[in-house]
Amino acid sequence: MNVELQEKLEDVVDLVSKVLVNPDIELDYEIPSVAMTGESTEMVKGDPYIILKYTLGESHVQKQKIPIKSNYLKKTPEDLANLITFYIEQFIMEIESVEYGAQ
Repeated sequence: MNVELQEKLEDVVDLVSKVLVNPDIELDYEIPSVAMTGESTEMVKGDPYIILKYTLGESHVQKQKIPIKSNYLKKTPEDLANLITFYIEQFIMEIESVEYGAQ
């Protein structure tokens, strides 16, 4: 992965982290050749991705892998951060509708 792309993805990580302030959400960024925030110490191969962990209550954790496909990487860091934030918000709404909508 080239340096320019690494820097763009690092900017995206910063932007998403600033926008997404929710104690029930944990994001692990798995970006090839970039320091990872996840528990895995193995190098990531292929496309970068984000693991979204959403905790409901004290013990119920839902996870989703959000891939960052090559066509997304052509976007500006701001546009890519907005897209990722949108995916995260959609995931949260889906989980909450299942958890709280069936009452």
